[in-house]
Amino acid sequence: MIYWQLFITYLKIGFFNFGGGYAMLSLIEHEMVLKNQWISHAEFTDMVAISQVTPGPIGINMATYVGYTVTGNVWGSVLATLAVSLPSLVVMYTIVRFIQAFRQNKWISAAFDGIKPITVGLVGSAAILLMNAENFSDYISLIIFGCSFVLSWVFKVHPVLLIVLAGLTGYLVY
Repeated sequence: MIYWQLFITYLKIGFFNFGGGYAMLSLIEHEMVLKNQWISHAEFTDMVAISQVTPGPIGINMATYVGYTVTGNVWGSVLATLAVSLPSLVVMYTIVRFIQAFRQNKWISAAFDGIKPITVGLVGSAAILLMNAENFSDYISLIIFGCSFVLSWVFKVHPVLLIVLAGLTGYLVY
């Protein structure tokens, strides 16, 4: 039963994944933490942080982690990862097969124009979702956030360097 529920939940997450992993964070949080209570909010926040620094898409990394956590074995990881990836695979295969027809179709073009702004909104929602007392526990974390934002936005510092600097700062301060 848990395998079927895990598969359907991640299939739904994969199906509504417009805009990448960050855009799906609010849906993942709703399904994993609030609805099914498979993980706590603290685990979710930790999982987001770990998924950001490990190779691969954040949604797939999170599916792999939750699949293992929920079932206690590798098969849960494989099932959740397959389920979250399957809709994108089918859609991309279909689009590639019929790319010329889609490119010229005004209805499809208009639909994608409508999807673009909601993607930005979902990414913004994910950012706000992660701005909580667990992530900003003291003034030091606010300073790290502010410096990272300025270095990224104004000075265009590479994200990998920012992650390393923030990790070193955390290690030295905490």
